[in-house]
Amino acid sequence: MTTTAEKPAGLWSNTRYVLWLISDTSKGLAAALAGFAIPLIALAVTNDPAQAGIIAGVGMVTRLLTTLYGGVLADRHGRLALMLLGAAVATILAAGFTLLAFADALTFATILVIEVLLMIHSGLFDPAGESALKELVPDETMGRAQAANQGRDAALRLAGGPLGGLLLGVGAWLVGVAMTLAYALAGATAWVLRRSARRASVADRSADAAASGAMSENRGEMSAGRRVSTGHADADADDPGSPNAWHEIRDGFAWLFSRPDLRGVLLLTTIINLGFNAAMTTVVYGLQQSGHSELTIGSMSAGLGAVMLVGALIAPVLVPRVKAGTLTIAGLLAATVGAAVVSMLENPWWITAVLGVSVFLLPALNASMMGYFMVATPTELLGRANSAAGVLGMGAMPLAPLIAGFGLTLVGRQNTILFAAALCALSVVLAVTNRGLRAIPAESGWAAHARQFEI
Repeated sequence: MTTTAEKPAGLWSNTRYVLWLISDTSKGLAAALAGFAIPLIALAVTNDPAQAGIIAGVGMVTRLLTTLYGGVLADRHGRLALMLLGAAVATILAAGFTLLAFADALTFATILVIEVLLMIHSGLFDPAGESALKELVPDETMGRAQAANQGRDAALRLAGGPLGGLLLGVGAWLVGVAMTLAYALAGATAWVLRRSARRASVADRSADAAASGAMSENRGEMSAGRRVSTGHADADADDPGSPNAWHEIRDGFAWLFSRPDLRGVLLLTTIINLGFNAAMTTVVYGLQQSGHSELTIGSMSAGLGAVMLVGALIAPVLVPRVKAGTLTIAGLLAATVGAAVVSMLENPWWITAVLGVSVFLLPALNASMMGYFMVATPTELLGRANSAAGVLGMGAMPLAPLIAGFGLTLVGRQNTILFAAALCALSVVLAVTNRGLRAIPAESGWAAHARQFEI
């Protein structure tokens, strides 16, 4: 059967990938602004790191739980249609936040509600956007697509911090306005992408029918089945059999744990995410409590973004040449050393310099591991497998803001960061002793390596 992913000759000549990137980047900008501003707003409103940690922790738990069903939605329905619907819902939520901020109605309770609603949205709709990429990009350019995505993320970090600081300096309502406009742009681009993909799908089916009238009926049946199970771009219909969501979620976890090349990575991912995010959150909370301005904190974020942008520019060179396992171990080790050193620093610019060195390899690490995962996962399971991996990899992350908030209050900044660094060190030990991780090759060998573990 003809697939839309086979047509583009290269990554940047693939118009649908470019449209997807614009839509996803617009959504990412809005999320970056919210992620930067809401914790600082919570700290300013409550003047209590523990309460700010509760807001962030509850939001993360909410996102993890809803992500499980978001993966089911991504595999049942049209993924591009879900991108469009998600952008529309997010636009409404951002507009509501703007009105509350403009009316000076932001309290602990209202900020908590806003955070929970935004995280429900992310959990339900983000898996569809992530999974749609496999339908738009062929396997042989997936690593470079992921590297480009890492560059985009770094650019958002570079711009999001200073922009968020400037907007927040004027007022929280202006952050809401920017979020609303960004989500609206994401929706408009998703609409164009969906129309383009539907036209291409119609053309593909017409060509198939002209080539073989006898086989066109079979292909139509296969396409209909795929629309239900994978959420292909031209599909909007529900599964008429109303399958059991819990069984579908279980299938995603079962597939992950059946893969010796992937299952060993899950635990170390959980630990490094918890450790490094706890260290970063402690740094941000500590700077805010020490009297540093939002602009200073945003400038630190921009500095890290600049380093990661350079790392992302180098990632397309490293991913095709260096084994994914090697990149992962090196990146984890750098993050661990950086977290440990930061515990002894208080000057924001020295902190930025040390953290910059520690995150330099993260874009290449993420591009290689995410690219291999996308290549290895069957399309019909991608939404659920993505969600399962996300829940397992980030399952402990709701503890990060709680560790930071209560750690600052009970044991102080340095001890809290050292505890986070110890968690990072544990992830390095697990990575070095993980044979399955060490065996994952560079980009050109991903498809052949993944086929060894197909059931």
